Amino acid sequence: MASASLGEELSCSICLSLYTEPVTLTCGHNFCRNCIVTALETQEESGRMYSCPECRAEYPNHPLLKKNRNLSNIVDNFAATQQNKPKVLCTFCVDGPVSAVKTCQQCETSMCDKHLAAHNETVDHVLVEPTFSFRHKKCSIHKKLLEYYCSKDSTFLCVSCCLVGTHKGHLVELLEEASEKKKEGLRRLLKKMAPKRGINERIQSLQEKKGKVQEKAADEKKRATALFEDIRRQLEVHEMKVLNEITGQEERLSQSVSDCIQQLDTRGGELSRKMARIEKMCNMTDPIAVLQDPESETADQDMEEVSVPDMNFFRTFHVVQESIKELITQISLQTNSSFPKNTDLLLDAITAHNLLDLSDDFRTASVSDMEHDRPHSLERFITYPQVLSFESFSSGRHYWEVEVSDDGDWDVGVSYPSIEREGDESGLGDNNKSWSFRRSEDKLSASHNSQITSINPRAACRRLRIYLDYEAGCLSFYQLCDRICLLHTFNATFTEPLHAAFFLDDKAWVKVISP
Repeated sequence: MASASLGEELSCSICLSLYTEPVTLTCGHNFCRNCIVTALETQEESGRMYSCPECRAEYPNHPLLKKNRNLSNIVDNFAATQQNKPKVLCTFCVDGPVSAVKTCQQCETSMCDKHLAAHNETVDHVLVEPTFSFRHKKCSIHKKLLEYYCSKDSTFLCVSCCLVGTHKGHLVELLEEASEKKKEGLRRLLKKMAPKRGINERIQSLQEKKGKVQEKAADEKKRATALFEDIRRQLEVHEMKVLNEITGQEERLSQSVSDCIQQLDTRGGELSRKMARIEKMCNMTDPIAVLQDPESETADQDMEEVSVPDMNFFRTFHVVQESIKELITQISLQTNSSFPKNTDLLLDAITAHNLLDLSDDFRTASVSDMEHDRPHSLERFITYPQVLSFESFSSGRHYWEVEVSDDGDWDVGVSYPSIEREGDESGLGDNNKSWSFRRSEDKLSASHNSQITSINPRAACRRLRIYLDYEAGCLSFYQLCDRICLLHTFNATFTEPLHAAFFLDDKAWVKVISP
């Protein structure tokens, strides 16, 4: 019972529950912060002076709400001890302890199923969940049972409070009626909030997608790091190959120059010997001896110029060029599995509207001056001049490039094969089965499910790239001018195969660029 008394002392007189973030008024009474704030706001809206809901002390200005830290700590400790509190027992069972199922407010007794049945046969009292304490069920002023609720003051009243005191003449309701009214309001609020429940699911979905993006980005970073490490290693190998070529030429040329120097040195010795011999002959006085000397006739022979070879820079350039080609080939082989390829698309004549002309290679579509008499097909577009690609994508990463006309209106994008072929909702971007980038009346926009986003390009350009990452749910449109410029990105969860899709009107045309 001591625990019950303490629970009463630690209960807010407005909500009749344990204090939640208790605050104290200057009069000394404590309340839950939310409870007293609501009560004071109600008093302010009704134009009355602020007052304490317990002692009716009045305040000319909004009272200061001071947090009662000591009381808050006591409540927390008490709540922790109450988690293992003993069960409420039946008041009338004397043979042994039996758990109570209900408590009668008027009789202030707790009863098991047996005694509750006997009690209900004689009286019609208010029954509540089993409890040790009745203090929070009684008026703190008159000590009588709380039976009414004053909506004006947002407080509970006994019979005496309704007849005398500050609540005299106020519109009051039975607690059950007031409770049902509040429950009805809560049900209406719940009904309004129900459609918004999907927000949490959407947030969770986006958080999951964010996690997947982060995981994918981490994997891509690892792959990119490994790729560039390998490129750097290969660069070092090819750099060494070029340097070895230069070093080889240097060694061969140095040896050739050394040989030339030795050859010239030998020739210089021979020349000196011949010059001495000639000088000697010139000093001879015997004419017969001079004429008979054979060296005088060969003195000016064997004086050819020694040629010295130079560095072969063309050979060095050739080695560099071949190394770069080899490196590019190796990088291409390594990245083919990681990066998307330019997909070769063909237009599917079976889906083409009868007002569209298709080229012989099925890569160009344009608006015809006359309607074609093509065979009937359930896949053919009827309402709008549109056409799908023969190829479809249900996984992986892909991109394709198109050229578009300066005239007329056009759409380029993707579509599920289940898109309607006839009716107002069969147009690209006008339903939940297609995504389009369009030009209409010289203005560019992106559209999906009739939700249109205006786009202002940096420059006019007739060449576009469409990039699709099926698993990531990413569809991007790029402008290919002097540099690649992102125009718009759709993010979605694709559930069917996707075909490239095109819409043309007036004098428009579109051409799929062959890779």
